[in-house]
Amino acid sequence: MAQINCTQVTEFILMGLTDRQELKTPLFVIFLSIYLFTAVGNLGLILVIRADAKLNTPMYFFLSNLAAVDFCYSSVITPKMLGNFLHKRNSISFNACAAQLGCFLAFMTAECLLLASMAYDRYVAICNPLLYMVVMSRAICIQLVAVPYSYSFLVALFHAILTFRLCYCSSNVINHFYCDDMPLLRLTCSDTHSKQLWIFACAGIMFISSLLIIFVSYMFIISAILGMRSAEGRRKAFSTCGSHMLAVTIFYGTLIFMYLQPSSNHSLDTDKMASVFYTVIIPMLNPLIYSLRNKEVKEALKKVIINRN
Repeated sequence: MAQINCTQVTEFILMGLTDRQELKTPLFVIFLSIYLFTAVGNLGLILVIRADAKLNTPMYFFLSNLAAVDFCYSSVITPKMLGNFLHKRNSISFNACAAQLGCFLAFMTAECLLLASMAYDRYVAICNPLLYMVVMSRAICIQLVAVPYSYSFLVALFHAILTFRLCYCSSNVINHFYCDDMPLLRLTCSDTHSKQLWIFACAGIMFISSLLIIFVSYMFIISAILGMRSAEGRRKAFSTCGSHMLAVTIFYGTLIFMYLQPSSNHSLDTDKMASVFYTVIIPMLNPLIYSLRNKEVKEALKKVIINRN
């Protein structure tokens, strides 16, 4: 087989969400507002949980970690996207692109696994309420967070190394608003078969294992809720689980759409729209889904505001 003439790429050009100049300013304002709301919402949630001793429980420990991941997750993608709306030449260096892909994959994977940990936490709280604080001890909670973080970092590092060891010898224009595996693989002139197999394998294992944990947890949860005698207890439990399931459905649904389909079916323009949901919208929605509908968090937030005044 003839050797590929591999030219070293020093930078990539991000096409962004749109090339229409009349849309860039309105989109900049919209996404800047979303990012500011995301930052305030998630960082505010972390501060409120740490400030109120009543929220020093396993559930809020997981929520604070999810909020931290959402803030980092959004910050990896959105600032660069905002800059692309303002600049005519939307370039990103080779190393910065690799770092962005690695961080994006790490936080995306961590969020998937944290949602599974939270489902297990809800299972224990509803199905074994008397043993909740024993089963969900501080050590167990730390393990349920440390394992997702460690696994996410290793998987992200592995995929980033694989992607950026490929040969980019034709175009350096990425049809996306951030550095992602699928549009990058379209640019390489190396054989991507093994890389695509690793994507499907790692994504499949992560999705199946985490979704299985969530599915089994909720089967037991629904069974326990239906067995409750108190209508108020059932309503409160369903409300809590409904919020979590809404976030799970949106997040996992878009990821499955993006990554678990044959490459021949991929439309990068469609994928860009789907990517907006899990990189920009979901980190903004999670503080609303998990906190603003929660009575305890509302009361803690009121205390913080009153004490500051």
